[in-house]
Amino acid sequence: MDFPRGETLFGHDDPMTSSLLADLEWRNSIAQTTDRGELSNYLDSGSRSLYLGIDPTAPSIHLGNLVALTVLRRFQLAGHRPIALVGGATGLVGDPSGRNAERSLNEVEIVAEWVDRIRKQLSGFLDFSAKNAAILVNNLDWTAPVSAIHFLRDIGKHFSVNQMLAKESVSARLEGGGISYTEFSYQVLQSFDFLELFRRHDCALQIGGSDQWGNIVSGVDLIRRVEGKSSYALTIPLLEKADGTKFGKTAGGAIWLDPSMTSPYAFFQFFLNSDDRDVEQLLKTFSFKKREELEELFESLRSNPGAREAHRALAREVTTLIHGESEALKVEQAAKALFGQGEIRDLDLPTLTSALQELPRTTIGKGETFPTWVDLIAATGVVDSKSAARRIVKEGGAYLNNEKISGEDFAPSSGDLLHGRFLLLRKGKRDLAAVEVEG
Repeated sequence: MDFPRGETLFGHDDPMTSSLLADLEWRNSIAQTTDRGELSNYLDSGSRSLYLGIDPTAPSIHLGNLVALTVLRRFQLAGHRPIALVGGATGLVGDPSGRNAERSLNEVEIVAEWVDRIRKQLSGFLDFSAKNAAILVNNLDWTAPVSAIHFLRDIGKHFSVNQMLAKESVSARLEGGGISYTEFSYQVLQSFDFLELFRRHDCALQIGGSDQWGNIVSGVDLIRRVEGKSSYALTIPLLEKADGTKFGKTAGGAIWLDPSMTSPYAFFQFFLNSDDRDVEQLLKTFSFKKREELEELFESLRSNPGAREAHRALAREVTTLIHGESEALKVEQAAKALFGQGEIRDLDLPTLTSALQELPRTTIGKGETFPTWVDLIAATGVVDSKSAARRIVKEGGAYLNNEKISGEDFAPSSGDLLHGRFLLLRKGKRDLAAVEVEG
C-alpha cells in the first residue's frame, strides 16, 4: 500500500482546519460527535493525536474495518497524528456491540498471532515516516501489568453500573439471552485504553464505528473524571449496501484484506460488481481523489451507467490502496482478458488461478481424453443441459480461451491448456466457466 507523499487532503497549505470535518460530512462519514464546535476548535488548533482501535477477532482486517481506517488516514493527510491500536487485551475479552450472543473466546496464542498479522497490515496503510508519523500500539502492553485489585480500585470505581446497563450494546443483550461479566466489562477496558493514550500520547480524540459510541463516550467520561480534561468522540456510520445487507459480506463470507484469504482478483471484482446504487457512496467512502474528480465520476454513473467508468475507478483505486499498483494492474488486465478484451495467455499463473477460482468449474484427470466443449460447459453448471449447450454452439456463442468454436463435436486438446492446467469456457458475452486438469 503506497501512502501519498507531500499531499494535503484539501490541496492547500493549512490542512488542519474544519474543512476536514466538512469533507467527512460530505462523504457521509460522520454518524455522531461530541460537541461539534469544541471538536472543530480542537482540530483547528494544531496537529492532534487521535486513535482507532481494532480487535484481533480474525487473522486479517476486513472491509468493515477499512471504512474507519480510511477516515483515520484522512486525518493523517490533514496533518493529524493517527494512532492505530490493535486490541491484544480487548481481543481476549470480546466486544458485545452488535452481537446477540456471547463471542467464543480464542486462545491467547491465537490472539497474539492475529495481533502480529494485523499490525503488519496496518503498517502498510498509514505513514510512519512523516512529521505526523503514525503510531502502532497494543493495549495488552498497559493492561497486562495491572492487577485486578488495582484495576477495580483505580478505574472501576469511576463507572456507574446504572450507566453501563443503559448502554445500547449492553441493554440489547439484557433483553435477549443476557451477557457475561466478561463482555459487560469491555467498555471499561476500552475506556482505560483511551485514558492511557491520553496520558502517553496526548490523544484526546477516539474514532470508531457508530456501534462503538457508548464505549467511546465512556472513555471521554473517564478522562474527565480522572484527569479533569476534555476529550472527544467521532463515530462513522456502518456502511450498508442498497439492498440492506451488510457491506463487505458476500455469500462466501467476509472480504478480507489479506490476499491469502481474499485474492486480489476477488477483491477487485467485489468493487467492480458493486450495485450502481452503491458506487457513489463507496467512492465517497474509499476514494482519495479530489472532489471535482469524484463529481465527474458521479455524473458518468448517472448519464452512462453502462460504461461502468465509476465502477472501474473504484475497483482500481481501492485494490491499489490495499494490494499495490502492480497487483491492481494485473487483476484488472485479468478481468478484461477473461471477457476477450485482452490476451488470456499473457496472464501469469497466480493471477489466472485466482481469477478462475471465482468461476463455476469442473475438473478432468491428467491424461484423460478431453470431453467436448458441450460436455464441459454442461458439467460446470453454466447451462442446464447438453442440448442447451449445443444450441449455444449453433448460435455462435461458444468460446474456448476467448476463441469461438463452431462445431458441436469440438473437443480441446492439451495444446489449448493455459499454463498446462486450465481451460476458459465462455457462453455468450458474460457467462464464464473454468476447467482444471488435476494431478
